[in-house]
Amino acid sequence: MNIRTTLKPGDLGTIIHLHGTLYEREYGLDYTFEGYVARGLGEFAIAYDPDKDFFAVAEDDERIVGSVAIARQADNVAQLRWFLVHPEARGVGLGRRLLEDAVKFCREKGFTKVILWTISELKPAIHLYRSVGFHLAEQHTHEIWGAEHTEERYEMLLE
Repeated sequence: MNIRTTLKPGDLGTIIHLHGTLYEREYGLDYTFEGYVARGLGEFAIAYDPDKDFFAVAEDDERIVGSVAIARQADNVAQLRWFLVHPEARGVGLGRRLLEDAVKFCREKGFTKVILWTISELKPAIHLYRSVGFHLAEQHTHEIWGAEHTEERYEMLLE
């Protein structure tokens, strides 16, 4: 398993595809979720600055099996986004490694807080977030991505 921290042509499409297909299969999210991921990743790519933003993919035989990104926000806040590990690559510590690399980047760049949004159904990811220091800051239930889901915002203070 190789972790690559450079953004290459084709990465965005693969990450969008993985989010669309895996989240539909595992959590029942519809095509609007894939559109949400595509829009955000597109905006990230256009504004991407490797000195201020973090991007990593995990590759197995040059096939992307995991991803994570840190998108800078206002007021020294970073947002963790597009965290995903393909089912075939789970259970070997890859998710923890991607997450810890992202948080390490935030510390090195002097961010004071990291936030992330998820839905309550993503129990394994939430367990991992909590294990590295994130805590639940906000939640609300509403119709999104084809069904009723509870969105949760987690944050970690780095000061």
